[in-house]
Amino acid sequence: MQGLASDETDRPGPAGPRRLLDRVREEIRVRHYSIRTEDTYVDWIRRFILHHGKRHPANMGAAEVKAFLSHLALERKVASATQNQAKAALLFLYKAVLAMDLPWLEGIVQAKPACRLPVVLTPGEVRRILEPMTGVPALFCRLLYGTGMRLLEGLRLRVKDLDFERREVIVRNGKGAKDRITMLPGALLEPMRQHLTLVRNLHSSDLEKGFGAVYLPDALAVKFPSAAKSWGWQWVFPARTCSVDPRSGLERRHHVLPETIQRSIRKAAIAAGLPKPVTPHVLRHSFATHLLQGGYDIRTIQELLGHKDVETTMIYTHVLNRGGRGVASPLDAL
Repeated sequence: MQGLASDETDRPGPAGPRRLLDRVREEIRVRHYSIRTEDTYVDWIRRFILHHGKRHPANMGAAEVKAFLSHLALERKVASATQNQAKAALLFLYKAVLAMDLPWLEGIVQAKPACRLPVVLTPGEVRRILEPMTGVPALFCRLLYGTGMRLLEGLRLRVKDLDFERREVIVRNGKGAKDRITMLPGALLEPMRQHLTLVRNLHSSDLEKGFGAVYLPDALAVKFPSAAKSWGWQWVFPARTCSVDPRSGLERRHHVLPETIQRSIRKAAIAAGLPKPVTPHVLRHSFATHLLQGGYDIRTIQELLGHKDVETTMIYTHVLNRGGRGVASPLDAL
């Protein structure tokens, strides 16, 4: 990205003119957006600039934004959600970074989101996927199916968020920056205890080597300097090796990467001979669907999933019907 949008119109700071993408990252971090949102927005803004021959966004307008979004839809054939994600990144660029009041940007057409039914596994299919799996991915996928958590919610679990006596999992800062409580399956109590014993040994080894500190949200590292090395704040599913934090530059142990889990469950689904596209999120869909089939009410499932609106949860009621809305085909009567 060297030389990309050198931002000659910016006011020079103490170290000279700041590059546009650096300003984007700064504004995102001021608003406490996640690093995934930061990377996504920066990537879309970079693509927008490259698409228009590295012209500065301040010198472009509605025509260029529409042309870029049309390029994504017509030539790249991206999904509507992807197109809207690109639009959100450009809205952030013009409003938050360039501070340009451009009413034309609000008027740009929003791609109509697709309304699709979730992929759901039967209990037998879930068993065929989970039983052959081994190691940390096996335990983690069982936890996803047993709790209904999203992939990142499970990966970001801290030791203190597990309550074995109450058999509860506290999901911190879930989607919409909300906390919620879900169940800790009884079948996982002993496997999780054994897993945490190994994690504690790894943490003790890190402390002996001068490491052992983990990332803490917000300003907790300043308020409680020793918390980063405390047992309660450690990741439940730590990575095998330490890595450098892209924001702070500190070397420490992060949690398992999402790609590790995604690859494991994809391989397990292929080995099981399932034609369905299986991802970790499919386990969440299956969790909700199987609870509905078990007779639990929709409001309870809504709370367990952390949905803001019950209508989001209602999509799982499609499995309560057989065939097309429960209607018997006339072919079956022949």
